[in-house]
Parts: sequence; C-alpha cells; structure tokens
Amino acid sequence: MTTTAGTSTASHHLSPAFPGRAPWGTAGKLRAWQQGAMERYIQEQPRDFLAVATPGAGKTTFALTLASWLLHHHVVQQVTVVAPTEHLKKQWAEAAARIGIKLDPEYSAGPLGREYHGVAVTYAGVGVRPMLHRNRVEQRKTLVILDEIHHAGDSKSWGEACLEAFEPATRRLALTGTPFRSDTNPIPFVTYEEGNDGIRRSAADYTYGYGNALADNVVRPVIFLSYSGNMRWRTKAGDEIAARLGEPMTKDAISQAWRTALDPRGEWMPSVLRAADQRLTEVRKAIPDAGALVIASDQDSARAYAKLIREITGSKATLVLSDDSGASERIDEFSANNDRWMVAVRMVSEGVDVPRLAVGVYATTISTPLFFAQAVGRFVRSRRRGETASVFLPTVPDLLSFANEMERERDHVLDKPKKQGEEDPYADSEKEMDEANREQDEDTGEQEQFAFEALESEAVFDRVMYNGAEFGMQAHPGSEEEQDYLGIPGLLEPDQVQLLLQKRQARQIAHSRKKPDDEADLLEVPAERRPVVSHKEMMELRRQLNTMVGAYVHQSGKPHGVIHTELRRVCGGPPAAEATAGQLKQRIAKVQEWATRMK
Repeated sequence: MTTTAGTSTASHHLSPAFPGRAPWGTAGKLRAWQQGAMERYIQEQPRDFLAVATPGAGKTTFALTLASWLLHHHVVQQVTVVAPTEHLKKQWAEAAARIGIKLDPEYSAGPLGREYHGVAVTYAGVGVRPMLHRNRVEQRKTLVILDEIHHAGDSKSWGEACLEAFEPATRRLALTGTPFRSDTNPIPFVTYEEGNDGIRRSAADYTYGYGNALADNVVRPVIFLSYSGNMRWRTKAGDEIAARLGEPMTKDAISQAWRTALDPRGEWMPSVLRAADQRLTEVRKAIPDAGALVIASDQDSARAYAKLIREITGSKATLVLSDDSGASERIDEFSANNDRWMVAVRMVSEGVDVPRLAVGVYATTISTPLFFAQAVGRFVRSRRRGETASVFLPTVPDLLSFANEMERERDHVLDKPKKQGEEDPYADSEKEMDEANREQDEDTGEQEQFAFEALESEAVFDRVMYNGAEFGMQAHPGSEEEQDYLGIPGLLEPDQVQLLLQKRQARQIAHSRKKPDDEADLLEVPAERRPVVSHKEMMELRRQLNTMVGAYVHQSGKPHGVIHTELRRVCGGPPAAEATAGQLKQRIAKVQEWATRMK
C-alpha cells in the first residue's frame, strides 16, 4: 500500500467532527505537518518514532490518527497512552473516544474490559507498577504513546520503569512540544546522535516548531507586555533593600525583587492585573469568549490573586489548586463556559487544553525555558485566523530572553562541555522543574530558608516584545501610552501586529515631544532615543557593557553597583536593563574612556 493511500484510509476512519477544536480551515482533515509526519511514519514503519511539535500544533490529533491507522491495519491490537498528569490522561481518553478508540483512564490492575482498545495512565502510575504494564504489553501487540516524553526523566525510577514496562512494545510513539530537559539523563526510547563537535543530541524523526506553526496560522502570534517598577523589601538579616525590577543585580537580588513584585499586597500585581483585564476586554471585542489565566507560584498567592481579580472586575475568578480533587472538573467547566478569569497553581502549565485562553499573566518565579514554553503554550492554540495572544511578564532578564526566543528549537543534550568561567543558564532548571511539576503544594520549608518581607512595589509599563523586536517606552499604568498598547485589536494578521506596534510607538514618541520633559509620561527615557532594536542586539550591548564594567572593577577597585550608578549619573538614563541602544553605547564609550585614563 502506498503512503498516500495509507494516510487516506486513516483519515477515512476518523469522525467528521475530529478534531473538534481544530484551528480555522483544518476541521475534518489533517494539517500539513500531521499529514507529513503520518506519511513519513507509514513509509518507514519504525518501532520508535519521536515527534517534536510546538504546543497547540495538534500532537494529540497526529498520535490518535496514527493509532487508528495501526489498529485498522492490525499492526497493533491495543494502545497504551502515558501522560504526565491525571487531568491529561482523562483528556487523552476523551479525545480518543471522539474517533472511536476507547481508552480506560481509570485502569489500575487486572484484565481490561473487552469494550476498551487500551488504557491511559500516568508516568507516576507506571513508576509504581511497571511489571503490570509489561505483562499487558507482552500479551498483545501494543502501541505505546509517551506524551511529553521528557517527563520519563523526572526521576531515575520513572525512566527505569518506562524502560522495564515498555521495552517489549511493538511500536512506541514519543511526543514532546517543549525544550528537552537540561540534565544529562538519557530519555527512554529516544535516539541520540553525536555531532561534529562530539556532543550527543536527541534526534527527532519529525519536527514542527513554533515558527513553522506561526507561518501556517496553526498557532497564534504572542505579544509580550513587560512591566518593571521600583521594589523595596527587608531581608532575613533585617536589611532593607530597594531596587528596580530589571536592573543589573545579583541572582539573589533579582529573585527577591521578583518575589516582591508578585506579592499581592503591593501595587505591582493589582496594576498588572488591571492592565491584563483591560487587554482582555479589548480582545473579547473580536473573540467574545476569550479567557485569561494567571499562573501563580503557590496556593496562598493564587487565592489572593483571585480576590484581587474580583475587586478589579466585579466578577469571580475560577480558582484551580493542584491538590484539589475537583481541579480537572473546574478546568473543564472554565473551558466550556464564558467566564473571564482563571487562576491556577502550576498544573495548567502543560498540556491542558483550554483553547479560548488568549491573555496570560506570568505570576510565578519559575524561570526555566521548559516551564516558560509550556506556560506560554497555553495561550497559542489558534481556532481561527487572526487571533493573537497577550502574555504579561515582569521585567526579568531570563523571561525577556525566553520571550524573544520563542522560535528557537532545542534538543536534549547528553554532553555539556563548559568553558572556563562560563555560567550554564539552565543549571538550576531541573530543581525548578521538579518543583513546578509537583502536583501537591506541600510545605517545602522554602519560606523559612528564603524569608524576606515585601514592603513596597510599583508597576511601570516597560515595553512590548513581538517577533524579536521591542516596542514602546516606560509609562505609568493608566497613561495614554499604556492604553495605546493595551488597545491593540485582538484579531490581526501577524504582519498587521508588527505594523500597528510600530505606529503605536511613533505616536507615543510624537506625543512625548509635545510635552515638557517634566510632564512627559516617560520615566527617564527620552522617546526619540528608543528606536526598535532587535532583542539580540540589545542583549549583546548589555553584555558588552557588563563586561567593560567588570574589567573596570578590577582596575578601579570600585564595586559594580557604584560604577553603574556613576555611569547613569554622567550619561543619564534609566538602569541598563531599561536603557536604549544609544544610552548603552554611550555608557560603553564612557567606561572605556575611564579605563584608558587609568592606564
């Protein structure tokens, strides 16, 4: 049988309504990438197949279409789906039922009912009883679908259990939609190939990245709105510290300033939630059922954010806590109704399908590229052409970097040689991911270990990031300048978004020029010196400045902070994290001048 005929047969046996939530123009047929992946699989007939596709692209549809084909052609007799969470295994069972594949999401032991084609289980469940699943796989020819395969490496026991349980499987399909783990533990059933540099990297059989999906109108473009502001907190030692979110400081200081911003008792969170709600109102003019999600760090914060939303909007927010037995039902209810806001603790960061989510607030201090990509993935599921997503962020260097690298494709790297003195930006990734994926919000003692008191916070609209470029300038919450960006229509083509942002910025600059400096609603930033510069160029300039300052520290004996402050006093402008390209170049030249004089 030819590849095309095989794929047609699979499509023929799908329900006309499947996928029920497909983006515009795709209902009733496979998307191009799904068709391409099917054709490659059917042509090669591999035992193991790894498909990497961006969140929202339709991995579930591809996997179930393939499962239908393999069952129909008697290549396999049953299907086992392994998912990261209880909610996701139920979601898989529901999706499979829509195309006539019956999976038991409640299976625990013993023989499977004759009415079922297989089971849906979690990685944790496999970890507890690997031999139970091995026996099932050995008895009948089985397709094992490993959803978000990187979770098989969450613990050594999970990886070993997956190997033990599914080694005899007839076929194995591994899926992932986000960057692989930063540790060097091999992921079960994934092939690694050594490159010319001697480093082994995971090798996908089919890849469909965010950039491709955006070009195909399969996912929404994301507009990131960043907010900075002044923070003040008291450390465990009793020291009172003030800093501006986003300015150069130590890792601990960044963490504490970030936590101060997210404290619901300050002014930063209410200001950002108010702005996000205004953005949601604008989006709902074009997408009437659009919803918004706050991703919180812990249960106490989530409850406080829900209270703030009620005070701001007058409407109750759906609250989803990860140890709540009704969490899955609440997510399903929110997905089906027309409510505006949902607040959740971590568990909504991956795989949860709420296609109407279009506005997000990243209110957690988890700073791994994996978690960030999963979180943003909740907002990119497109249903019709022209939809956009808006995500509100604190001005934290790691987050800004992730936001501007949305299209970057990463592999799982087994070998990580590190240059002398080079810092691994993902070194703490696994510790944070273990915390992020923990379903129970147990008392970890973290508050005792990192105790501090948030004293004061304020929010300042900082910038808009879109497609690798930065737009806008510092503005007070509620100002005309901020409203200009919050009021961007929710239904636009990607090139229209870019054009409109450029027009908004030009209008902001023109508006600023008409005002005296002391009245302009820009905080320290001359508008005419804030051109659109790519994020990579800005990062390079900041890196260059920090390198020069670091060299001058050894030459002058002065601390980093003192030098940065002196540069701002002499050259003018905001902290380096918020300075324009022109201001950064001016400071680089000045510190070079100082260093030359001392020689």
